[in-house]
Amino acid sequence: MTNPIPPDGLRGAIDLSALVQRSQQPERAASGAHSASGASDPIIFETDDAAFGSTLELSRTVPVVVALWASWSEQSTTLLASLERLIRARDGRLVLAAADADRSPQLVQAFQAQAIPTVVAVVAGQPVPLFAGAQPDDVIDQVLDQLLELGAQHGVAGRVESSTAAESTEAAEPVEEPLPPLHQEAYDAIERGDFAAAATAYRTAIAQDPRDALAVAGLAQANLLGRLDGKTLDTIRNAAAAAPRDLDAQLDVADLDLSGGHVDDAFDRLLTLFPTLDAEGKRRVRERLVELFEVVGTDEPRVVAARRRLTNLLY
Repeated sequence: MTNPIPPDGLRGAIDLSALVQRSQQPERAASGAHSASGASDPIIFETDDAAFGSTLELSRTVPVVVALWASWSEQSTTLLASLERLIRARDGRLVLAAADADRSPQLVQAFQAQAIPTVVAVVAGQPVPLFAGAQPDDVIDQVLDQLLELGAQHGVAGRVESSTAAESTEAAEPVEEPLPPLHQEAYDAIERGDFAAAATAYRTAIAQDPRDALAVAGLAQANLLGRLDGKTLDTIRNAAAAAPRDLDAQLDVADLDLSGGHVDDAFDRLLTLFPTLDAEGKRRVRERLVELFEVVGTDEPRVVAARRRLTNLLY
């Protein structure tokens, strides 16, 4: 069954902190970008746990369709053939990354795949659930068109040029629109793990243009990554379990839940705690929730529901 893509449907499924940590580790070179025919190809290629950092990077230029498949699944081979044909028809505006589920357990866990095959997308480093199981070509066509629209809304509208010869082993460079200077400064800071500098750059961008929605969302994500930096999952969860009324501990575990894709858990934790707090505690929770809403996407249905619940608690 397919999932309709929300208008601002980025963020919220992949464990961002885990991916950041993984991207800071030395990456194994990809085993080769291969289409179903075995030829080197910049549009249809293989990925896995170790090579996914480069796939995330590519998603800042073009939307990447990620197919989690397995050789033992007949549906997988049928679906891959359909995806390859339909994505090639879009002339490099989408790419397909095929990940063997048996060799990519971290990707299966990160994308919370409940079945094989499962198809998701990554746009600007953020996940977009698509569908599981085989689908008719007309359904896949519609989903891919929605994905292109979503990419354009978020400035991910580049193109990857296909090799002119099937035997060519050299992938064409993607055509990428330059980021605004302050956004590029923030992106570079995040790449080197300096989340404070990234937040500063985004704040400057917002000061120059308060309507810069991408900078607002970027600031929220930079703040989230900065708060999680250097903390371990066990430390955060143990502290929250040991002190269920400790606001700092509960804020930390809400950050962790949201970064790992447990959006409803993060919101419910803070909204349940909210009525028990004094005025200062309520202010802190409200500000944190507003920031987490930006990370998930303000039009996302779970955010709309949580915002309504917060409003009822306030008034």
